[in-house]
Amino acid sequence: MNYPTTKQALITGASSGIGKATALAFAKAGINLALVSRGSENLEAVAAAAREVGVKAEAYPLDLSKIDQVQSSISAIAAQFGPVDILVNSAGMGYTSPLTETPLADWQRVLDLNLTSVWQCIQGILPSMRDRKSGIIINVSSIAGSQVFPNWGLYCVSKFGLMALSKAVATEERAGGIRVTAICPGSVNTPMWDTATVQADFDRTAMLTPEIVAESILHAVQLPDGAVIEEITLMSNAGVL
Repeated sequence: MNYPTTKQALITGASSGIGKATALAFAKAGINLALVSRGSENLEAVAAAAREVGVKAEAYPLDLSKIDQVQSSISAIAAQFGPVDILVNSAGMGYTSPLTETPLADWQRVLDLNLTSVWQCIQGILPSMRDRKSGIIINVSSIAGSQVFPNWGLYCVSKFGLMALSKAVATEERAGGIRVTAICPGSVNTPMWDTATVQADFDRTAMLTPEIVAESILHAVQLPDGAVIEEITLMSNAGVL
């Protein structure tokens, strides 16, 4: 199949939640997709659904927690797939525990995935964006990147750091035509709430949906090259954090 010239996106965490919803929203908008996640079976299902819409979509299983391999792996994916116009860093994990009871190994694990892997993905993509003097990076942060919640201390630290990373990259790369957007949703009804590292009792039916967040991400990437939304705070109208 011959694909028309169009934008190409690399999305991490694309097998579920916000990453999956963003991939499907992008596909409907005609954006080709390089999809990255640890789970290969679910990832290939998302790629297949995107191809049914009519775009090029490839699945690239990758464990982003293996920090020393992320930059080179992302660079290799981009070289194989073709120039990446849009990088969406959606992979991440939730974590709840009082800070004083948080083991050092957990601290490092959360920071590695939620912050350091994002930095490594950016480093893997930036050189080609600089060469073309164009590109947009979307970092999926959280309301926890600007507010601190009891027992979410480590998660908040990782998201505060992600906000600083987003602003630093934006400042350094703006002159080269590269745009950076941090999207900061409140609680989103994703599989994160079912993981062993999160213990919380919220009304998930009142949360934002991944599809709502994905539409905001799509809006940000569809702006003209001369404009950027640097930060989006998106909350449920039901008042759920």
